[in-house]
Amino acid sequence: MQNKGFVKVFSVLLTLVCLFYLSFSFVTRYYSSKAAEYAAGDPAKESQFIDSLSTQKVWLGYTLKQCREMEISLGLDLKGGMNVVLELNVADVLRSLSNKNTDENFNKALDLAYARQNTSQKDFIDLFAEEYKKLDPGARLSAIFSTFELKDRITPQSTDAQVISVIREELKSAIDNSFNVLRTRIDRFGVVSPNIQRLETAGRILVELPGVKEPERVRKLLQGSANLEFWETYDLPEIYQQLIAADNVLAKLDLSKFDAAAAEAPVADSALVATDSTAAVTEEVAEVADSASVDTLLAKIEQKQPDTQSSQSMEEFAKQHPLFALLQINQYNGQLAGGPVVGVAHVKDMAKIDEYLNMKQVKDVLPRNLSLKWGVKAIDEKEQFFQLYAIKVTNRDGSPALGGDVVTDARDDFNQQPGRAESEVSMTMNAEGAKAWARLTKENIGKSVAIILDDMVYSAPRVNDEITGGRSSITGDFTPEEAKDLANVLKSGKMAASVQIVQEDVVGPSLGQEAITAGVISFVIALVLLMCYMCAAYGLVPGMIANGALLINIFFTMGILASFQAVLTLAGIAGMVLTLGMAVDANVLIYERTKEELRAGKNLKKALDDGYKNAFSAIFDSNLTTIITGIVLFYFGTGPIRGFATTLIIGLIASFITAVFLTRIVYEGLIAKEKIKTLPFTTSFTKDLLVNPTVNFLGKRKTGYLIPLALILVGIASFFTIGLNNGIDFTGGRNYIVRFDQPVQTDNVRGMLSDQLDGAVSVITIGSADQVRISTNYKIADSNAEVDREIETKLYEGLKPLLKDGTTLDQFVDTNIQSSQKVGPSMADDIKNSAYLAVLFSMICMAAYILLRFRDVSFSAGAFASVAVTTFSIIALYSLLWKFMPFSMEVDQTFIAAILTIIGYSINDTVVVFDRIRETIGLYPKRDRYQVINDALNSTLSRTLNTSLTTFVVVLCIFILGGDTIRSFTFAIALGVVIGTYSTLFVATPIAYEIQKRSLAKKAAKESAK
Repeated sequence: MQNKGFVKVFSVLLTLVCLFYLSFSFVTRYYSSKAAEYAAGDPAKESQFIDSLSTQKVWLGYTLKQCREMEISLGLDLKGGMNVVLELNVADVLRSLSNKNTDENFNKALDLAYARQNTSQKDFIDLFAEEYKKLDPGARLSAIFSTFELKDRITPQSTDAQVISVIREELKSAIDNSFNVLRTRIDRFGVVSPNIQRLETAGRILVELPGVKEPERVRKLLQGSANLEFWETYDLPEIYQQLIAADNVLAKLDLSKFDAAAAEAPVADSALVATDSTAAVTEEVAEVADSASVDTLLAKIEQKQPDTQSSQSMEEFAKQHPLFALLQINQYNGQLAGGPVVGVAHVKDMAKIDEYLNMKQVKDVLPRNLSLKWGVKAIDEKEQFFQLYAIKVTNRDGSPALGGDVVTDARDDFNQQPGRAESEVSMTMNAEGAKAWARLTKENIGKSVAIILDDMVYSAPRVNDEITGGRSSITGDFTPEEAKDLANVLKSGKMAASVQIVQEDVVGPSLGQEAITAGVISFVIALVLLMCYMCAAYGLVPGMIANGALLINIFFTMGILASFQAVLTLAGIAGMVLTLGMAVDANVLIYERTKEELRAGKNLKKALDDGYKNAFSAIFDSNLTTIITGIVLFYFGTGPIRGFATTLIIGLIASFITAVFLTRIVYEGLIAKEKIKTLPFTTSFTKDLLVNPTVNFLGKRKTGYLIPLALILVGIASFFTIGLNNGIDFTGGRNYIVRFDQPVQTDNVRGMLSDQLDGAVSVITIGSADQVRISTNYKIADSNAEVDREIETKLYEGLKPLLKDGTTLDQFVDTNIQSSQKVGPSMADDIKNSAYLAVLFSMICMAAYILLRFRDVSFSAGAFASVAVTTFSIIALYSLLWKFMPFSMEVDQTFIAAILTIIGYSINDTVVVFDRIRETIGLYPKRDRYQVINDALNSTLSRTLNTSLTTFVVVLCIFILGGDTIRSFTFAIALGVVIGTYSTLFVATPIAYEIQKRSLAKKAAKESAK
């Protein structure tokens, strides 16, 4: 084998890379087990343990937080959690850009575009432009959008195309701003390994939150408006006496009903050394001080360091000064620091401080117009300490000094000055904002103005002079990243655009654990069956070498997934198991070709060399066609489908490396060392199996055409009468999987809920008799956040007779509802249209590749006909069987993924046969084409049946053991394996023969006419 050295070096390097990335998963698992052992079942303690180590370097210079980011995370279907697709209200963006123009046609066009959006493939902006033109053909969009804020980009003379271009740019900016706001909110929510990404569809953002157990809180968090505000501030010395009074009030209260956090204030964790933010360096609160004197208290605070305090003195100090035991006052060299920063607190103490400050007795001694708010970012490298700011409420109605909607633009920049360079943020306001800003800055020269978003302080720059004209520059100790973040925050107030949930999946932890168990069991059993089959079919040595390649394939696949920080889902496990079945195909091809060479009388070394050589093109083509399908799946799919596609693609590449190159190196090494001299590649079971078969496939081609044709015709009739069982992915609606304490009848459940949900409900059993899935499209078009809670209440009220006595609504939602799913109408239409395009595009890609690879239209036509027959046959069977099968046979995203997988698999099989036909024609160009094609089909028959059988067995394992959520998916693939194999033998190849026969006849007629 050429380039053997390169293959060895590459394999070693790939192994090291995989070990490196997989090691993080082992490290995080080790610390998770330590946390669980320490917590002894207390989730709060477990989380606290992990948080305390999150910034500690635990492996190869990486912190535990970084290790957790680099591990293979479990998806929602395995771990439980929440998956949400949010859609920005584009109509709100356009209204904001028009400065809330009241033009009747403009607002009517927005409403009409919104109504059309659910049934059109065009984006909202194009739909709006069309509707506006229909209402007033002579109108120009520039009349609506040539506002003061956009005067530099849109003039009354701007064409509609120019206006639309600007609108698109502004929409992208609004999406970016929403994305940044959501990212910050999620970071504050404290979810481990969250995933947030922009989707291809304009205005949509995907948010995945593993392990979340409070979906209602998440809905409110994600759908809340982003409120950017500018507030005046207090300087610390102005309010310090009142803070001392508050501390004294707390000392006199009975705080025993609260957690004893103050008495347990950790010593080592509080050692904060010289961190700078707005101006001041904080030092530790220390020795007990029972005095209201500012100077005395500050002197005694500075007098001692925490590492010298005894636990008794700390407890005593916490009793006498509950607030100052947790909040480190902002001071420097024994003097109060200027500026709005009150102090610094450890992240675990922030909630307790808020609790103290919100007590009525404490509020009574603090200034009525004082509001204390936390900074959004930690001020130390370990991300443990946050600053508390003193905000002054100057308006009687409690509103901010200035709203963020006046900001028209903000951008980060790098200010180069003689002797120094610094990051800065420039901000522009509209005319109204410029006047208010000039007044605000004039009144606060020498003081700070706080920039607040979502109730968190992002920055509090000091005002040096009155700022007129609406243009400001904010400088400070910013990193370029911090400057960019602040610019994004300022821009977030520019668009009054709401977001709504258009798709939602909630999976409970118990259902996730069941999915893990089912996935692992199906994977292990499939792997064992494959290994046993390879040994039984080809002998112990060849079987074990192929099995070793399978294990290395799994290792490489997992390692590459880890390097991408991929999320492992149940669909991903299914993809990995399916990849194993398809990976065996390469070994089967090589072994079958080697057996042919051995029968021709060649020695083992020569037979293996020729076997690998002759099988290479078929392996390459078949793998590449399936990878193309995987790419189509990844591009058109979302969520779990992308996970499946990613795993499939990586697994196929890994199987190509292991089966074609690594196994050959092993054989060459064994032969060179004379460890093996003869290998028959057969066993007593397979010695005489399918040796030189003589099936007349082409002679049976007419019957072969009739069987799938009859099935498809019956399926068409069924499609127009029975129809398909469309899932909510395609129709829109909500699914709830509900588990009871006893078996239930689906008809009873449906009857109980029919009145509650206006009859729009269907119920099927999922998994076991005590678990059902309830589907409804009740109020699915209503985007009100309260609808979800309303439906949960209706489910609870309707199902009360089946629940334990005393079960509350919250208990029902938390315990009985195992998972929930929501797909809005617009999302459903987009998913459905994308699915149709994916299937059509995949079929065209397959036909195009075959044409390009074989340069013969007969092969391309045969391949296209084969995948079309396979696809339509599966759809026909789903229409015929869905009412009779004991499991859900829904046509949804996973079904489309199965169809696309089968298209790739079917082509895989067809390519192998076509490759043998091409090879035989090249060797014997004058041989009768009927005989050539029949011989090719018979010579590859053993490989075709072996591969189909191994793949079918693997899919059968997933079908039986893989869980209900992917049962319909695996059933479609199982059907596809059988029908795809049939189509290769009786559709693809016969059609290629028909076309070639006519081509040869025309060619012969032309030659005879000369």
